[in-house]
Amino acid sequence: MAYFRTLDEQVRRSLNTERMLAALSGSFGTLALVLSLVGLYGVMSFVVTQRTREIGIRVALGATRLSTAWLVLGDALVMIAAGTAIALPCVWALDRLVESQLYDVKPTDPVTILAATLVLCSTALGAALVPARRASSVNPVDALRFE
Repeated sequence: MAYFRTLDEQVRRSLNTERMLAALSGSFGTLALVLSLVGLYGVMSFVVTQRTREIGIRVALGATRLSTAWLVLGDALVMIAAGTAIALPCVWALDRLVESQLYDVKPTDPVTILAATLVLCSTALGAALVPARRASSVNPVDALRFE
């Protein structure tokens, strides 16, 4: 029994595996981004909770909301910079493995790497803004009574 297919249908069928792998890779990438954001948010929330007394003293001595928020965001920026500094050499070290999985795309494409880095850094900074806002609204009386 012979099955006849158009060329477009044959091409579509032959690319099903690649499309499925691309969708799976995108899903895993999104999951990794969400997990990193939840982790950064958790660490920064813990840091703010541990430093509530210090932040309360700073506010009682005249620190502004902006300087208090930058105190927390500075810690987050250090973590983001350290993660980026570790990740970028790994990208270049694993370029052969990535190149074998891609078609007609260089694994060290600077535009792609820059876009991915900017997305990760901006969303990580967004995740750190919530604890920073909470730190900037600390009431010094409540903070000194905290412990």
